[in-house]
Amino acid sequence: MRTLILGEALVDLICERPVETPGAADGFVAHPGGAGANVAVTAARAGADVALAGGAGDDTWGRWLQAGLQDAGVALDHFVLLDGVRTAVAFVTVDAHAEPDFVIYDEGLAAVTEQLGPRLVAAVEACDAFFFSTGTMVGDQERELTQAAHARALELGLPVVFDPNLRPGRWSNPGRATTVARDCVPGAFLVKANREEARLLTGEPDPARAAEALLAAGAQAAVITLGAGGALLRAPGLRRDVPGRPARPVNATGAGDTFAGTLLARVAGAGWYAPAIAAGLDEAVAAAALATERWGAVA
Repeated sequence: MRTLILGEALVDLICERPVETPGAADGFVAHPGGAGANVAVTAARAGADVALAGGAGDDTWGRWLQAGLQDAGVALDHFVLLDGVRTAVAFVTVDAHAEPDFVIYDEGLAAVTEQLGPRLVAAVEACDAFFFSTGTMVGDQERELTQAAHARALELGLPVVFDPNLRPGRWSNPGRATTVARDCVPGAFLVKANREEARLLTGEPDPARAAEALLAAGAQAAVITLGAGGALLRAPGLRRDVPGRPARPVNATGAGDTFAGTLLARVAGAGWYAPAIAAGLDEAVAAAALATERWGAVA
């Protein structure tokens, strides 16, 4: 069963030492990044059949990202390299607590989704499940295309996984990001969110109550990640609380994507059987903890 992942691929330029401010960085190292690409690579390495609907500029960096995705086993039927577009770049610094700060130059990301537009619904129809986030919903046109793909997936009865991946700094109106994300919850097979995203989506500061609120809003299952505290699952007849795993974190960038990709692989491998979400939580938490011990989002 192939899962179509709609999302961004970009270059993470990471300062590989903690700094108090971005201005204190004295060097950056290139790593493959982008939430969609990170999830796709993690899931493919875990044995899932995944295709990434996305792209980059037809430049040195874009071809580098494409080669890495191919090496990881990600299907690239719907991955495009665009002439005249610069591959998106994120400058990443981390503080002493391994928390990242991003400065993203993402002008080309919308162009990628818009280029895919005429083929995106057909790509959904050719797959067995659909994963997406708000990363391709910042601009008006890319948001309409993403919403059309999402609607078609629901019409076909495909399992839909929604990871809000809220980045308010990319939006001219950060509140709009939350509103758009809320509209993606109804009908989802699974909503995976971190603690803060869950609070923004539901107004509930308690993660367990936030998960229940997501179910009330129309999700079939809700998983809330709690950073070093692990993760919890709420769904009809399913309830799990998994503690965090010990780690020596240097960079939390991509930990949530690693969690999502690992869980996606296990659930897809079980034929989208809902109890597999509960069974896969321990592995996903362990993989996310390990991801914080490396500088790049994917090893």
